[in-house]
Amino acid sequence: MTEQKRLSEGDPAPDFTLPDSQGNKVSLADFRGRSVVVYFYPAAGTPGCTKQACDFRDNLAELNDAGYAVLGISPDKPEKLATFAERENLTFPLLADPDKTVLSEWGAFGEKKNYGRVVQGVIRSTFVVDPEGRIAKALYNVRATGHVAKLLRDLSIAS
Repeated sequence: MTEQKRLSEGDPAPDFTLPDSQGNKVSLADFRGRSVVVYFYPAAGTPGCTKQACDFRDNLAELNDAGYAVLGISPDKPEKLATFAERENLTFPLLADPDKTVLSEWGAFGEKKNYGRVVQGVIRSTFVVDPEGRIAKALYNVRATGHVAKLLRDLSIAS
């Protein structure tokens, strides 16, 4: 497997502007001055991605109360994200990156192992960006289930 670029704590978070599920442009720069959880997932509506998105939804108040915004990014088109957000009652922005530019810049797209085979795809990843726009946490190959609870513990939000 070829090594791809990965972000580390302290790196500047690559800026982006992507359309949300309603087609509105959302930029990472819009969140400067507050902490942001940016998570990358393979596909809206699949079982693992639905579980992960619903975990973020169910813990959104706690994250927001602790000063964290949440952004989900996938290669899906805005129309698919709108359906996903409506069906699962997701109230945080889901951003569309169909050409995978932002996924690649953040090291969340590339070679990965899938059932023992090496494939190109989205690497389920979560990042915490500090108010100054630097990476505070970079977590690659996270699990869809239980990940949000672990993140809350890591951020000292959950007991």
